[in-house]
Amino acid sequence: MANILYGVNGEGAGHSTRSREVLAHLVKAGHNVHVASFDRGLQNLRDEFDVTEIYGFRFAYVNNRVRYNRTIAKNLFTAPKAARSSHHLVKLAEEWKIDLVITDFEPLTCHVAHRRHLPVITIDNQHCLTNTLVSYPKEFRRDAAAAKLVCRLMTPRVDASLVTSFFVPKVKKAKTFIFPPILRQEILSAKPTEGNAILVYVTSPAPALAKTLAGVRAEFIAYGFGREGREANITYKKPSITGFLADLVAAKAIIANAGFSLVTEALHLGKPYLAVPVAHQFEQTFNAYWLQRMEYGAWWDDLNKERVESFLYNLPLYREKLQGYPRQGNDAILAKLDSLIEDFTAPRKRAAGPR
Repeated sequence: MANILYGVNGEGAGHSTRSREVLAHLVKAGHNVHVASFDRGLQNLRDEFDVTEIYGFRFAYVNNRVRYNRTIAKNLFTAPKAARSSHHLVKLAEEWKIDLVITDFEPLTCHVAHRRHLPVITIDNQHCLTNTLVSYPKEFRRDAAAAKLVCRLMTPRVDASLVTSFFVPKVKKAKTFIFPPILRQEILSAKPTEGNAILVYVTSPAPALAKTLAGVRAEFIAYGFGREGREANITYKKPSITGFLADLVAAKAIIANAGFSLVTEALHLGKPYLAVPVAHQFEQTFNAYWLQRMEYGAWWDDLNKERVESFLYNLPLYREKLQGYPRQGNDAILAKLDSLIEDFTAPRKRAAGPR
């Protein structure tokens, strides 16, 4: 069995949600796994796994828009903190006799691997942009270039990339392997139904959207608006993991930002999706573009009554397309990961001899 350092990006919940599934598999297989994360990753994983808190690189947002220049400047300004965290992690890796590093878009663990001359495996959806042949609207080329640069800076010089995607792009970079999205067990075991309400999720209160939805002849269940109770045709709810999951499984359709985790969970459950990506966060624009291109839903940068009603009118078309969506579990990507771990660690163990 291998001693593994596993880096998890802590910004948002998506990285830690999929990493939990991989980590549980690795621990069950008998590997000694040490996790390094921050913020949401630390909060979501520390009760189940051995997690060390590290410095976290973060995107800079202004008015719900990602600012790449500020992102780079912000993280350069805090570079001394990152250096101290990296130095501490290098010492721990030596103490733990780490054989291999796996990273879900987390750069410090990748740096540790380079310092210790260890193999690195990435597991994420971000490398779809850099490692495969994909298209996107020309007007987003600048944002795409910035996103590619960030991806390369976050995890440079890796030995293998396991890339998750809800469509199948052509690989252009060696040692890149495409798999369906990693889904939590609650989604894989869910039995979706089609209720009467459209599930709406926002990351910050959106009064303009609430006003728009109030004018649409449909029922809505809304999370993230900072209030509770029913107003007109909208039922506002407080944050709840179990409550949100139940509403997701029973939703008629979804209206939300275009984060990879929620998009792919909704698609697996057969839910048409109206995506409103965070401005200048190209990963979300990319997800929304391919969601619409595959005809699983629609994409708008902002919503009005006509756009919401158009989406609802086309629900039968989206449902028909979603019937052909490939619903698979996590077995294939986990089997490939097992194979890579064996390939990368066996020669090191033979060279090192008995410990």
